[in-house]
Amino acid sequence: MKKTVFALLAAATVAGGSIATAPQAHAGGGDVAAGIAGGLIGGALIGGAIANSRPAYAAPAPVYVEEPPCHMVRERFWDGYGWRFRRIRVCD
Repeated sequence: MKKTVFALLAAATVAGGSIATAPQAHAGGGDVAAGIAGGLIGGALIGGAIANSRPAYAAPAPVYVEEPPCHMVRERFWDGYGWRFRRIRVCD
């Protein structure tokens, strides 16, 4: 409950301070309105162009490579002390 009260009090303080210190605005013959309209139109054009463009990065298409068939072969070898056996992978 305290957080809500403090948040409302802070919002009221900021709003009151900005209204009290804001100077009176005067439009000089429609200059401000033309600037706002130009900004909105320009923003809409640029935003539309960005939204319709393709993404900057697209993942490459997957490539499937079929590996040659491999099989395990039992091999006899000399390890310096005697004959031993090991299994090795052989691909054709």
